[in-house]
Amino acid sequence: MTQILAAVLHAHGGPDAITLETIELPPPKPNEARVRHTAIGVNFIDTYHRSGLYKLPLPAVLGVEAAGIVEEIGSDVTRVKVGDRVAYASAGPGGYAEARNAAADRLVRLPDGIADDVAAAALLKGMTTEALIRRCYAVKPGQTVLFHAAAGGVGLIACQWLAHLGATTIATVGSEAKAALAKAHGAHHTILYRREDFVARVREITGGRGVPVAYDSVGKDTFHRTLDCLSLRGLGVSFGNASGPPAPIDLLTLSARGSLFVTRPTMHSYTSTVDELDASAAALFDVIARGIVKVQARHRFALREAAAAHRALEGRETSGSVLLMP
Repeated sequence: MTQILAAVLHAHGGPDAITLETIELPPPKPNEARVRHTAIGVNFIDTYHRSGLYKLPLPAVLGVEAAGIVEEIGSDVTRVKVGDRVAYASAGPGGYAEARNAAADRLVRLPDGIADDVAAAALLKGMTTEALIRRCYAVKPGQTVLFHAAAGGVGLIACQWLAHLGATTIATVGSEAKAALAKAHGAHHTILYRREDFVARVREITGGRGVPVAYDSVGKDTFHRTLDCLSLRGLGVSFGNASGPPAPIDLLTLSARGSLFVTRPTMHSYTSTVDELDASAAALFDVIARGIVKVQARHRFALREAAAAHRALEGRETSGSVLLMP
């Protein structure tokens, strides 16, 4: 057994429900590798796990994304070896800790040009973006898309990647500063969605046509109106709940609004096999290595400050990626 510091959840609640504890980490199982963390990603899904919106068996260690060094492997592991630099974003909760055991087939090796903190800041958000704009809906050159919360971690990656694909991005943001940030990362139009009618602005920008696809991680405050931004047979992609889960949709309204489609994807569903995981990570590392997508951990907290990181994220005080440093 190895003793490690971890952020543990014993009961669902607010940020104060997170407790820092020293726990015992057993040896890896035959299919597992132990990863000593060097950087830990903080994501909205962590707040959903903490609040109970997405329920976990308790007690649980929060966090689904991190990078680090393999320091021990189970007897059946061949995918990685001791000393490898790796990252993960689909190994399940357990990341808010100095180290963890993870299924080896959920780990990806880091190329030499990808720093640990970049990997921890980019892997979950970047593979989410890859799935959203290349596979959930394959965005084509010349298309115009709507992307909500464009100054967030996924949004900033998406703005850059969409620009590379030759798309025009209409980005919604919460402040002038975030609008400038989104534009600096490739957004063509920005809408301050708390001050402006974003539906009217999208229709204005698109000459009344609407967009073929709209990506919404805000949830309750925006998703039903997001559907009003879509063109005929457009796709509304709900992939987050920053303001709470959207209200249920009456299927008949989809026909009334133009035979619309709606999907609620998860990154895990698009990386469920080892081949899918490797292909998605490789696509992300390629655009980072070529300078097409630049990722910065704009906010860093010590592992002991996990609750403060959650407050900042939920308070919309952050832009880009947030890290915990063990």
